[in-house]
Amino acid sequence: MKMNSILNTTFAAVVLMFAACSNPAPAPKAVDMDAAKTEIQAMEDAYAAAEAAKDADAVAAYYSADAVSYTRNKEPLSGREAIRNSIAERLAKDTTGTVNVYKVVDLYAEGDLAVEIGSWNENTPAGVEVEHGYYMSIFKKVDGKYTCIRDMNITSKPLSAIVDSLNTGN
Repeated sequence: MKMNSILNTTFAAVVLMFAACSNPAPAPKAVDMDAAKTEIQAMEDAYAAAEAAKDADAVAAYYSADAVSYTRNKEPLSGREAIRNSIAERLAKDTTGTVNVYKVVDLYAEGDLAVEIGSWNENTPAGVEVEHGYYMSIFKKVDGKYTCIRDMNITSKPLSAIVDSLNTGN
């Protein structure tokens, strides 16, 4: 009986010692959401301006070196260089003169990570909407600045309209 009491006391002391030595995980840094939204919207604006200028390098600056981009009608692109090459190919083929506009719709940020839900519009030079959709980008703060590590986009165009445009060549 005395042995059980000694074992129980020793066990309790060891548990308390380990509990006292453990450090709780530090709370994530508070994020200034207004500043984060402003920074990310500026990145979206720079992306659109670079597309309009047909500058694939400036568009690719949005992405981290190891980013992955999930886009429509393609396999995912891995790495800034692959993303840049795909963008350069798309920009070289584009003769429409359309302009894209990107807008932060919702933003969640904690610590060094941020997730953006955004909308995009493709407009003619006269401002007429050709197509629109949504995207999601995940950012990581590196050296005090956000960089995109993952993104994905979708169109809101109905599938029937896409098939019709493929059939008519438009």
